[in-house]
Amino acid sequence: MPEHVRDTGAPAGGAAGAPLLASRLSPAPPPEPLLLRPRLLRALDAGTAGPVTLVRAPAGWGKTTLLASWFRAAGQAGAHRGRAGQGPVTAAAEGPREVVPAGAAPGDFGAAAGPPAEPGGPRAAWVSVEAGDDGDRLWCYLAAALGTLVAPAGGAPGPPVPDRSPRPEQLEVLAAGLAALERPVLLVVDDLHRITDPGALTGLDFLLRHAERRLRLVVGARAGTPLALHRLRLAGELTEIGPDELAFTGDEVADLLTAHGVALPTAGVRRLGERTGGWPAVLRFAALALRVAPDPARWAERFGGDQPDVAGYLREEVLGGLDPDARDVLRRGAVADAVCAGLADALGGRADAEQALAGLAGDGGLLRRDDSDPPWYRCHPLLADLFRAELGRLPADELRELHRRAAAWYAGNGRPAEGLRHALAGGDHGRAVALLVAHWPELAPYDRAEPVGPTPGAPPSQAVARDPELGLACAAERARVGDAAAAAGQLRGAVEAARTLPAPRRDRFRRLVAALELTLARLSGDAEAVRVAAARLLGTAPAVPAPAEPRGAAADDADVRAVAGTALGLVDLADGDLPAAGLAFARSLSAARTAGRPRTELVCASRGALLHAVRGGLRAAEALARDALATPPCQGWSCREDCAHAYLALALVALHRDQPEEAGANLALATPATGEPVVGAVAALCRGQLLRDAGELPGAHRVLTEARERLTGRPRAAELTQWLLAAEADVRATRGDLGAARDLLADRVRDGSAPPLAVALARVELRAGDPRAAGYALPDWEAPEAAGWPLAVRLDAAVLDAALARRSGDERRAGRLLERALDLAGPEGFRRAFTRAEPGVRDLLAAHLDTGTAHWPTVSDLVRGADAPAEPVPAERGAALDEPLTERELTILRYLQSILSNVEIAAELSLSVNTVKTHVRNIYRKLDATRRRDAVRRARDLHLI
Repeated sequence: MPEHVRDTGAPAGGAAGAPLLASRLSPAPPPEPLLLRPRLLRALDAGTAGPVTLVRAPAGWGKTTLLASWFRAAGQAGAHRGRAGQGPVTAAAEGPREVVPAGAAPGDFGAAAGPPAEPGGPRAAWVSVEAGDDGDRLWCYLAAALGTLVAPAGGAPGPPVPDRSPRPEQLEVLAAGLAALERPVLLVVDDLHRITDPGALTGLDFLLRHAERRLRLVVGARAGTPLALHRLRLAGELTEIGPDELAFTGDEVADLLTAHGVALPTAGVRRLGERTGGWPAVLRFAALALRVAPDPARWAERFGGDQPDVAGYLREEVLGGLDPDARDVLRRGAVADAVCAGLADALGGRADAEQALAGLAGDGGLLRRDDSDPPWYRCHPLLADLFRAELGRLPADELRELHRRAAAWYAGNGRPAEGLRHALAGGDHGRAVALLVAHWPELAPYDRAEPVGPTPGAPPSQAVARDPELGLACAAERARVGDAAAAAGQLRGAVEAARTLPAPRRDRFRRLVAALELTLARLSGDAEAVRVAAARLLGTAPAVPAPAEPRGAAADDADVRAVAGTALGLVDLADGDLPAAGLAFARSLSAARTAGRPRTELVCASRGALLHAVRGGLRAAEALARDALATPPCQGWSCREDCAHAYLALALVALHRDQPEEAGANLALATPATGEPVVGAVAALCRGQLLRDAGELPGAHRVLTEARERLTGRPRAAELTQWLLAAEADVRATRGDLGAARDLLADRVRDGSAPPLAVALARVELRAGDPRAAGYALPDWEAPEAAGWPLAVRLDAAVLDAALARRSGDERRAGRLLERALDLAGPEGFRRAFTRAEPGVRDLLAAHLDTGTAHWPTVSDLVRGADAPAEPVPAERGAALDEPLTERELTILRYLQSILSNVEIAAELSLSVNTVKTHVRNIYRKLDATRRRDAVRRARDLHLI
């Protein structure tokens, strides 16, 4: 965006004597309170470096507000920096709506189109498109805007601008005039989707192609923009800002509520952001309603698209102009969480849904499309609420038929969990039982599924009495969505009804009951109950058949072993017993592959990859993680957590291979898996080491300490706790606090039972200048029992042993030890043990090149990549604060050092004054200060600024 904009003057009269509205040549007043969003303003600034910037999204996504605030903010900056002797300029859009008669001269509008610019500065103009504009009418306004853009300073006449659809020769003259300008000019055209005839934009397209890049076009539109978007994309001349960018972030939601005077707990702000998907107009509805809500937190928790005000807005503004067939596809598809073309065809009894879905996800922006093949489409949560409310008003028979169609499609396409739910909702009890019997291992809830739509009604007791397995099907469906109480009730009813079950079905029934009891034990979080239930399920496994017998019994046995073993692995992982969990997942993975259960295989592969990475099996970890991530997303599971475990495995692999950027990127994708303390501690170990390597020692210390505290009360997580302690001691020693590092370790190192701590203590002693004590503390990494250590610990010990040998003058032993370390590291690709080791290790590696090594290319590369440890920092930032400052509070705290007032700080940060005042009050409270000077002094003492 230019530093300022120039007064564009005004248009001449319209075609056929029609007047031109001044309000269509300048942005309308924004809604109050207006929240400026600097990240989007910067995106527009960057976009206008190219020919076309398109802001496209459905109604209510803040397109016009963004463009207007960007246009006005730049104009106000230009006005305040105006030429000497020139007062501030007020845009006419702030005044009343005005009609300009035909034949008006350009100067008659005064400052209507924008504020003035400095000499030589770029110019900008605004045009709002209205419904019914044809080519001639649109060109009247474009001519008015373009005329002011090409007019020379000082009132000299510019090139002629036709006041209606131009002829080719007129366009050439205008394009030449634009091309002759010293600097580019900006034309903002809002609501361009209202033009239905692509021919109306022929002249504008011609100017973009032939004005020598002097015309920069910024467009706001919904769907169906009549621009040559594909050509512009291919030419790299298009910047696009869509719903993903326009959606409010969590901080922006909080700022909007603050600007409206709404106090909402953090959980409520997060919930509101999730439910709205950051939809700006809906968030404003919510903020206005929360002002008067007696219980804002409860209101935010229950907020949805079926609320009257929101529903009315969605129907009128978002869905009002939608094709009836497309709307029907959306409504019928709302019976499911997501739809693909095949499912949509089945629900609608048609064969052309694919085109409608693609259109709604493309120009319409009403659906989100994933990357699977075939693609799946998901409706915005608020629109889904609205359509499900409409489905609830359908006749019962029609709604049941939709569920039956969905159940049939899911059952035939390898998605038994959804098929079961819809079969029960549609009263198709036979299909429900068949799905349970054939696919019970795939119905085990390894992650909590969010219920979609109303809960399926319980079948009549007579139906359960006739077939007790129907009760088990209902229990399985309830367990899958985490409703343990309802599942237990259904299970009891089914067991009671099974007293008269024929003998041939009793073994199968017992197996299904045992599987459901295992699921309920897992939902209860009782580890001992899970172990008991898993043993009970294993006891129902059929004998392995002879080769001549049918394969069914062998498959049933593999199913039992896969499901029970996976449950045991998950319990061991949650307890922190990583070796036991790794063994359980390895066995279960083999059984799942034998039985052909991809869902169970995914769970085992993703966790197994993580445990391999933790122990140092980087190649196996990488292979399993890649297999897990290659699972097609269209399988229909909520595999977000499974993929997150795989990404965490890849982050550890990249960390040990000294690829910090790769590790950080994968670690960011692992967030969904880190809610559980043990997996979260593994992620913290990775993050802490990355921060340590980057020299961010206070952050590394905080991350590691918090993770270790979360493991309190988990005695089986002793090994993981040791790794965290070792990493924390390393951070303390790197900061120069060697005494604290030694105290952290000394009392915990005894009898060789804690190799990670012993290695860490040896490193601390070496940094303290006591190689004798370091050698005494260092464990024997070549002993037979050391083969069971995690490879990273063993490599650290080996490299440290080599460094001690060289320091003692025994170069030959140092070389032998280093070669042995390289032998251990090579097969898995370890690098970090060498590149992030003590400073003397680099010299040791360089010397090793001269003495001869079987790993010459590796050592040569390590010498180039070895880094010195980060410089110690004097103290931890904010360590004494009970409640840390947020990033935004830290930003405002830095401004408090200056002489700027709250009003000036707000202007600098594009925030409201009230928002800044709220943050300042929080800063004072957290720093225990009563005035600005005291807060700054306290912050400096804590090294916050």
